[in-house]
Amino acid sequence: MKLLHFADAHIDMANYGRHDPATGLPLRVLDFLKSLDTIVDAAICERVDLVIFAGDAYKDRSPAPTFQREWGKRIMRLSQAKIPTLLLVGNHDLSPAAGRAHAIQEFATLEVPYVRVLDRPQFLGPDDLWGVPAQVIAMPWIARSSLMASLELSAEKPEEIFSNIEERISGLVEGWLSEADPSLPMILTAHASVEGATFGAERMVMLGADLVLPTALVKDRRLDYVAMGHIHKPQDVNQGQHPPVIYPGSIERVDFGEARDDKFFVLAEVSRGSTKVDWKKIEGTRPFLERRVTLTSSENVTEVLKAALPASKEMDGAVVKLTVDYPREWDTLIDESALRQYAENTFEFHLVKRPQIESRVRIPEGQTVSSLGPLDLLEQYWRAAKVDKAEDVAALQTLAEEILSEDDLDE
Repeated sequence: MKLLHFADAHIDMANYGRHDPATGLPLRVLDFLKSLDTIVDAAICERVDLVIFAGDAYKDRSPAPTFQREWGKRIMRLSQAKIPTLLLVGNHDLSPAAGRAHAIQEFATLEVPYVRVLDRPQFLGPDDLWGVPAQVIAMPWIARSSLMASLELSAEKPEEIFSNIEERISGLVEGWLSEADPSLPMILTAHASVEGATFGAERMVMLGADLVLPTALVKDRRLDYVAMGHIHKPQDVNQGQHPPVIYPGSIERVDFGEARDDKFFVLAEVSRGSTKVDWKKIEGTRPFLERRVTLTSSENVTEVLKAALPASKEMDGAVVKLTVDYPREWDTLIDESALRQYAENTFEFHLVKRPQIESRVRIPEGQTVSSLGPLDLLEQYWRAAKVDKAEDVAALQTLAEEILSEDDLDE
């Protein structure tokens, strides 16, 4: 059975750049939709038996209708190709208020052919999967508030809440596994964290407290593939072992925390007791480049900062961030306009200025402030202010000496 697995689309991440005049969509949203198109094209081209989306279609729990339209277009392509598609509800898909529909509710309401929305824990067999010879255990994001109400738990005991959630989930999964057809492949899909998984930048966009699934649950050898969502860093939490526990990661970079991460979806040949995983890199994702420099001299500041940036060809079309640490008094030496002109071929350029708090003047060991004269103290100040040139220090000291001498004559 051929499976395509992806997760964490977040197609409304319009946090950088401008709008496309042709479509009216933010250019960054078009980046995410381009990756989504790549995934849908692959599902159709590869004639997969099943698509599992493991949660978080959006960033915003109340996405704009325009973004819902664009997501819907892609899911409808899978439906029209008669590819069974499971849409798991993630924490970003949940309704922000009780009684309101979640962000992907419309596919269930309209009974879209070959599309099933998984918004509660459930077991699916071939009859639920349009005849696909497989079994799926679905664990969408579980809202802590609803579980607290059903279990009559107090918010003052968070450790009891999560313990009960994990206990309840483990019991459900164990029951379904024990009743499953042992001749058919078994897939678990969940939108949650797993013990031992490595987080990426998704910490910055997370909504709600984290549910952590126990290692023993997801690594149960009765499972043949574990399709996870929620963590943006691509990884197999059970590397080299059966079953593979796969986080494919987000489909585009959401921030600089993912700057070094390639983006993937997964094609898997799932059989009973044996699974082959093929990581498919998504080409053409937007580069994120970050550089940091500490200014140690007040000379040629603009040229120093230009040299710290990536080569012009590398910056072309990228989101670039330059962080500069410098003494506060050098603020006027940073020519932001010149830097933006130099980086004009970027998709977006961010200059982060971090002026340093002036360091205190350190008095030589064995001396006190009262034991030093005004000129001695002034010389210590020039050192703390990092006045580099000896001739500048000498000139300033001479000027100060003249001023002090004039004051003495006036007295």
